[in-house]
Amino acid sequence: MLGGFNEFHRLGSFQRLTLAWRIFGRDRVNGEVARLRTVLAAWGYRLGRDEDTLLPMVACQLFLLNRSPHLEDLDTALFDRVRRDGLLEGSRLNTLHAVQRAVAELGFCEPPRPGTGRHSARASGGARIWEQWADRWYATSTLTPRVRGGVRSNLLKVGRWIAAEQPDVADPADWTRQTCASWIAALDRMKVGDYVQRTIGLGDRLGKPLEAPSKAGQITALRTFFRDCQEWEWLPRRFDPVRALAIPRSITALLGPDPRVIADEVWAKLLWAGLNLEAADLPQTRSGHFYPFELVRAVTLTWLFSGQRSNEIARLRVGCIRWQHDGTPIAGDSQQVLARDAVCLLDVPTHKTGTAFTKPVDPILGQAVDAWQAARPDQPKFTDRRTGELVDPLFAVRARRVSTSYINNTVIPMLCRKAGVPAADVRGNITSHRARSTIASQLYNAKEPMTLFELQAWLGHRSPQSTQYYAKITPNTLSKAYSEAGYFERNVRTIEVLVDRDAVASGAAAAGEPWQHYDLGHGYCSYTFFEQCQHRMACARCDFYTPKASSKGQLLEAKENLQKMLVAIPLTDDERAAVDDGRAALDQLLERLADAPTPAGPTPRQIGVPATATLLPIVNVTASPRERGPGGPC
Repeated sequence: MLGGFNEFHRLGSFQRLTLAWRIFGRDRVNGEVARLRTVLAAWGYRLGRDEDTLLPMVACQLFLLNRSPHLEDLDTALFDRVRRDGLLEGSRLNTLHAVQRAVAELGFCEPPRPGTGRHSARASGGARIWEQWADRWYATSTLTPRVRGGVRSNLLKVGRWIAAEQPDVADPADWTRQTCASWIAALDRMKVGDYVQRTIGLGDRLGKPLEAPSKAGQITALRTFFRDCQEWEWLPRRFDPVRALAIPRSITALLGPDPRVIADEVWAKLLWAGLNLEAADLPQTRSGHFYPFELVRAVTLTWLFSGQRSNEIARLRVGCIRWQHDGTPIAGDSQQVLARDAVCLLDVPTHKTGTAFTKPVDPILGQAVDAWQAARPDQPKFTDRRTGELVDPLFAVRARRVSTSYINNTVIPMLCRKAGVPAADVRGNITSHRARSTIASQLYNAKEPMTLFELQAWLGHRSPQSTQYYAKITPNTLSKAYSEAGYFERNVRTIEVLVDRDAVASGAAAAGEPWQHYDLGHGYCSYTFFEQCQHRMACARCDFYTPKASSKGQLLEAKENLQKMLVAIPLTDDERAAVDDGRAALDQLLERLADAPTPAGPTPRQIGVPATATLLPIVNVTASPRERGPGGPC
């Protein structure tokens, strides 16, 4: 119709819709565009003024390029050619993606492949042969796309290092243990920004030494690559990747549980902001809110109350909320459910560390999810990134799933603005994963805390060791537990001592007269080295013993110049058992000391101590220095 001309992108700005009308006919073009609008509107696309301009323009450019006004003639090759040749750019690429989704829904082409959006450019490595090996591994590995992408990114960094430092080992088949050692040594000295393709977004971290987790992740990626290539018999086994690419102890020593818990006062403000979220708080584009308010509120409360990873939140499915009362499922309105004191259950799909499981959550989360499900437009089924199943994602609109980065990039900054708190603290930026650590730590330090195994089940971990990376005992909880454990009281007992100041002042003490008397409850012991006596916890009543009922004991108590003080006495294992375990342990202690000499010389057996004795009373309060007197404890 135009003599073979199809270089419309070279004509600059012109009315493609008007040209399509004149060539193909107004009714025919408008009818085909209306078919696209019907599909997109059913998915939740808001076809306002801007969208109503872009959609006909992009559709008509496709009609002109394809020399046909029929959607049935728009095949996958045409969409790929438009992207490959750069015939559309900017926001028009997003509209192109939507048009292809609609045409695919009508059954005329394939849906757009992942990574065909505006930011689909892939990173490249320095050594070409190394990049080819990385791409081959990426196409073969069965890891999830996100993990594969992370490993490939680290492999390309190795490729840039190879091109700069070791060009003779660009082929992985040429690697040896020495090459592995050289890479680990170079990595240990690398800084942020070295051998990367882009430094945008690194900010003030640029030029700083790499942190231990980054080093460990890059070594693990390279080890995974060589291990798989050897297992698949692509490469000869010239070295053992597990040993040659093991993480050095100097790095592993810096790794360990260190949950970046958000401070309680900051978290409380974020909770308030989420619970009081309004439509005016949402970021806006020229055409209004990007996502419906019900979806944003449901995503926000899920992040604040579920304790799940961001990718798990993005993968939640329609119908993931269930209500129960006394173990019986409840159907119906969530308001009625709350009135019946029901339990809200959240079904979490297969995730990073385990299979699908169910956990209790706050009912306010269930209410928000129910409100979004009631307003959610019907969406096409999506392939689950982890399981490969066709599922109905809960958080999807306009035939697109909510991105796993939506919480970090939009929800958290929005909550921080509303709550009036900074988006970063001393531990770094407030991220989606820090909420998981915060919630786990609060549950672990609650007044009626979850046990480690209960918290493990709630978080969905395979082992308690993983849970330790999230649950952190607060200093207050640790102090209370230490105090209640009674470490000091368990190993040290306090006994009251009477000091005869008259005996000290008159010099009688120097002549051997007793001047200090340990209160045993039933009597006094005047042995100067009482803390060294083996019979102190079960007095054998030797010559140093003075009964309280005797005239000597009564005279001692009647003295006016008598000073009272408290002395801490450390206990042996046997003595502590006698105090803690009672009569049986005391009898065993007496039996063992039956032939041990007393300070006066005779043994208890010679003195004739009965089979049982009275345990001396213990004062369980340590006196202050003022109460102890000027001399302090012995």
